[in-house]
Amino acid sequence: METKGLKILIHASAFFAPFLVPVAIYILTFFVELDEQIKRLSIQALLFQLVMGALIVVSTIFSFILIGIPFLIGFIIMTIVIPIIAIIKTLQDEPYNYPIVGRWF
Repeated sequence: METKGLKILIHASAFFAPFLVPVAIYILTFFVELDEQIKRLSIQALLFQLVMGALIVVSTIFSFILIGIPFLIGFIIMTIVIPIIAIIKTLQDEPYNYPIVGRWF
């Protein structure tokens, strides 16, 4: 299987199915022999989306007392920009680890 295409799909899924695609590809790694990096990347992408979702929820709650607004803006920008950077790195055949959760796996 084309690993570069799967890596791009995992990164790009942040824009259309941020939880479904990484989980599906992770499960697929048990049935189809794929690179270990694909398995690690799908876990990282899923964890990144979960962490960013939690941070955005907390920032939204704190926005009612105004302290969360800068964090909310920053986390939303990160949720959009980080997958784009990951796609660019993958197209250049460079390894990429997600910030915050990248070194966990």
